[in-house]
Amino acid sequence: MNSMSFLSLAMAMLTPMIGVRSQPDPRTSRTEWQIYHGDYGGSHYSALDQINRSNVKDLEVAWIWHSGDLGSTIECNPVIIDGIMYVTTPRIHCVALNAATGKMIWRFDPWNGKRGGGVSRGVSYWSDGKSDHRIFYSAGDSLYALNAKTGQPVDSFGKNGRISHLDGFDTDVFFFSIGNNTPGLVWKDLLILGSTTGEGPQPCAPGHIRAFDVRTGIRQWIFHTIPHPGEFGYETWGPESWKQVGSANVWGGFTLDAKRGILFCGTGSPAYDSWGGNRPGQNLFGNCTLALDANTGKRLWHFQAVHHDLWDYDLPTPPVLGRLNKDGINIDVVVQPTKMGHLFVLDRTTGEPVYPVQEVSVPASDMPGEFSSPTQPFPPQAFRLAMTRMDAENVTQLNGIANARVREDLKDMLTGDVFIPPTYQKSVVLPQFNGGCEWGGAAFDVDSNTVIVNVSNEAEWTSMVASRPKERMSLNQLGNHVYRAVCAFCHGMSSPVNPASPSLQKVRERLDATQIAQLMETGRGQMPSFASFSELEKRAVIAFLLGEGKDEQIETKDLNLSYAENIPVVTTGHHDWRDPEGFPVNKRPWGTLNAVDLSAGRIKWQVPLGTYPELEKRGESSTGTFNIGGPVVTKGGLVFIGAAMDERFHAFDKDTGELLWEYQMEFGGYATPATYELNGRQYIVIAAGGGGKPGTGKGDAYYCFALPQ
Repeated sequence: MNSMSFLSLAMAMLTPMIGVRSQPDPRTSRTEWQIYHGDYGGSHYSALDQINRSNVKDLEVAWIWHSGDLGSTIECNPVIIDGIMYVTTPRIHCVALNAATGKMIWRFDPWNGKRGGGVSRGVSYWSDGKSDHRIFYSAGDSLYALNAKTGQPVDSFGKNGRISHLDGFDTDVFFFSIGNNTPGLVWKDLLILGSTTGEGPQPCAPGHIRAFDVRTGIRQWIFHTIPHPGEFGYETWGPESWKQVGSANVWGGFTLDAKRGILFCGTGSPAYDSWGGNRPGQNLFGNCTLALDANTGKRLWHFQAVHHDLWDYDLPTPPVLGRLNKDGINIDVVVQPTKMGHLFVLDRTTGEPVYPVQEVSVPASDMPGEFSSPTQPFPPQAFRLAMTRMDAENVTQLNGIANARVREDLKDMLTGDVFIPPTYQKSVVLPQFNGGCEWGGAAFDVDSNTVIVNVSNEAEWTSMVASRPKERMSLNQLGNHVYRAVCAFCHGMSSPVNPASPSLQKVRERLDATQIAQLMETGRGQMPSFASFSELEKRAVIAFLLGEGKDEQIETKDLNLSYAENIPVVTTGHHDWRDPEGFPVNKRPWGTLNAVDLSAGRIKWQVPLGTYPELEKRGESSTGTFNIGGPVVTKGGLVFIGAAMDERFHAFDKDTGELLWEYQMEFGGYATPATYELNGRQYIVIAAGGGGKPGTGKGDAYYCFALPQ
């Protein structure tokens, strides 16, 4: 834990705010949703109360807009300004809609008619307060500046309205995959950006944070999340890690204390995710809540939630800004949700825990060359919201057959609490690497100092294998080995782990060997180039994907694999673990919505979120499901959330957790809603793109609701 200097804090507070359309305070904003998650603090809060507890049952569909381009999913949190709604589509087009009618005003296609893809959680808005109004958003490896009124690129920004995410990294990242799924944060005349990077055993880009001039696209500052020599935190790595290790990236976005000029974010794990022998130490600033001076990028303080991560337990969302009263003193805080389902409550200006954090001993890794941390930080029990222990006592009780089958599975697995290090034996991971809490983040109810956050409770298993084959094998088997080590991390073995990554089970029906080789050479969307693969590696992977090469034998004794130069072991992937009917293997609820009273330090209420229709028919309605996408809380006493696999849009009483209303959409709403008022009428809108990590049917819709006129 390291605190900012008083001088830095004073300067941050005194710096004037210039050249930006100021973002409204969440208590007073009653009409627009100008920024990702509602305001600088990421509160997900709206002061609108036209829709409230007494009339939410009367909500009806005001309009539905279909984008017409199916992709992986839609994770966009819409931005609504001056009666215009800015959204992204499954194929990452940027679109402006009339917020009252849903009619399209303009549409920007970054792919020029070609098939694009990836994931986008929305856009950023900037104005000079006069005639210059811009929308910033990312597609592939590019950041675009668009005229907010016309959708045309702003020629004065970068080159023809575009800059590359590969620019300004202080290192050679030409062959790496770098994108950005979550909107950057606009502060004064800066656009502050995180990134998505590779996570596998092959080399990948570092996750440094950069700020660009909103007018020109020129980089203004950079913060190295993997410190360079002489920088704070360098000693928490190996001496060459800054050259060799990647990721530790901010992929979940930012929040900001505008009064103090403090920027906050949560960082991801360093790469490679599952083995860290080449990065000995705690690995700052991986898995950290970071506080930076928003004007300069200077570190003010940090808090590390996972030391030397081996589980892909990124901090998937920035902390939400809040306030609590403790011992009669009002304290400004940030609250950091984690994939483990933990909430860490930290003083906003110093980073010190407001509620005690305990370093707890955890099992040591037995993998060759590994340096696992002997302890991990845990918050008090009231701030541990997810199930974290999977053993025979926590097996599903859905029916006797399921219970017996899962108990049998457990006989071959390492079981216990969270932070079991991956090993050659199958080991349980609970929560699975998707959380716990995810990128939807937490809402803060300013009326009651309550944090509201959704959590998933599903177990998976993983294991490790040697990165180098040890015997003679067929070309197809070698391809299987390389695919498991490098490709399965995103594409999975049977279904995708990453929603932006298509299943490759039937790739032979879409692509031939030449086309696959071209994709491996150049990459596409979030897929990096694999130009570093040897010709044999490329040929082997292609043979595996096309079901060929089973008779051609390869001598692997002295084979040098490009990704295995410094990585002796690799994961077999994140394995979906289900009972015989396809339901989760652990006890229910499998997903919850939670309210935590920050001042009292207790869980206010916790209710199941979502259900399986087939289990509802059996009388099992309160199961909860895996969920992804965040909540919105309003002065009208409501919490709105989609997120669950039942594909319903829900409204809960924010004081009790009672379900007051729900609407069955055609597709899952795996995104955070937005609410706004236009011409005296309050609306609530949510993207319904289905697909994604929940794996339900894919869609292309935005559903907008309002009370009857």
